Amino acid sequence: MTHESSTSPLIFGGDVQSPRAALPALPPLALYIHIPWCVRKCPYCDFNSHTASPVLPEEEYVDALLADLDQDLHAVYGRDLSSIFFGGGTPSLFSADSLCRLLKGVEQRIPFASDIEITLEANPGTFEQDKFVAYRKLGINRLSIGIQSFQQEKLEALGRIHNGDEAVRAAGMARQAGFDNFNLDLMHGLPNQSLDDALADLRTAIALKPTHLSWYQLTLEPNTVFWNQPPTLPEDDTLWDIQEAGQALLAEHGYAQYEVSAYALPGRPARHNLNYWSFGDFIGIGAGAHGKLSHPDGRIVRTWKTRLPKDYLNPAKSFQAGEKALTNDEMPFEFLMNALRLTEGVESRLYPERTGMTLESLAEGRREAEQSGLLQVEPSRLVATERGQLFLNDLLQKFLT
Repeated sequence: MTHESSTSPLIFGGDVQSPRAALPALPPLALYIHIPWCVRKCPYCDFNSHTASPVLPEEEYVDALLADLDQDLHAVYGRDLSSIFFGGGTPSLFSADSLCRLLKGVEQRIPFASDIEITLEANPGTFEQDKFVAYRKLGINRLSIGIQSFQQEKLEALGRIHNGDEAVRAAGMARQAGFDNFNLDLMHGLPNQSLDDALADLRTAIALKPTHLSWYQLTLEPNTVFWNQPPTLPEDDTLWDIQEAGQALLAEHGYAQYEVSAYALPGRPARHNLNYWSFGDFIGIGAGAHGKLSHPDGRIVRTWKTRLPKDYLNPAKSFQAGEKALTNDEMPFEFLMNALRLTEGVESRLYPERTGMTLESLAEGRREAEQSGLLQVEPSRLVATERGQLFLNDLLQKFLT
């Protein structure tokens, strides 16, 4: 995850205009690195990804990433990195030599925590055993492999460049390369998909013994091929059956759901994503990357970088396209839209610690959400009910004026 998006200003109920306190401590710090090229753009994808040319500008892009990071260093002095996530695009298109130079450059600028989690997104069509052995030797200790489906008909409908056998082999090669911690990305609700089709995909994925599964429903997003030329998707009843049966199957095999679409074996949730969902800090570098940084005086600032690779690589243009300091009005939504995705929510104390706002600023919306059965009546935690998880937008609406 990747992973970031900006949010429009919203007005919330409750005492939102109360003064914001200085933060008692800064949250954990992560780094998101966006590599925007893919072999081919998938028709469902709305991420900032671009079809790769035969020769990628790896050296120039690494230089740009490090220069981009240099401009953010003033805001994170004295902190160390708890996690790094290479997202895209397809980061595994880059050579091990380029990623080695990049990681060394990052570590020279910001210290790594002793137990840092470093995740690289990869697609089966870009798997080369020697390359992945080299990635592991660099200190990359987690892979996220974009499978989506193991069935040829579904892969073709999704515009994927790999086949089912390559997907299975990719997981095996990850283990052989020394990755004992890896995620498989899998979709459901695919064009013309039946319940049996969806469960067959899940069973194949579970048999590969990943430590983590991202299992999410295909949605039609604006500015994609699928948005303009919609495929035939399963009926709502079928989607509901897939969701219920799939969650039961994952639980049966020890994969606990800890977020709307994330399932993990014990002790193996994605730490980078947990930090994001619990309103931690992250620097975002690379074309189109988003970041969020807290300051001791209570300011919380979101940033976004120049989107097009050619502009990002242009020395005459700025890396940063914009920034926005969050207002008191926006803070409840900014915090809750992430925290309430977690099936166990977060401790209530995290809200004032991470936002500088009082819990009273949530009081009115909290009461309404509890009375509607969307939020658990649990003073020490902010956690959605099972119904609230299903109707998360309705839950968040309770905090709107």
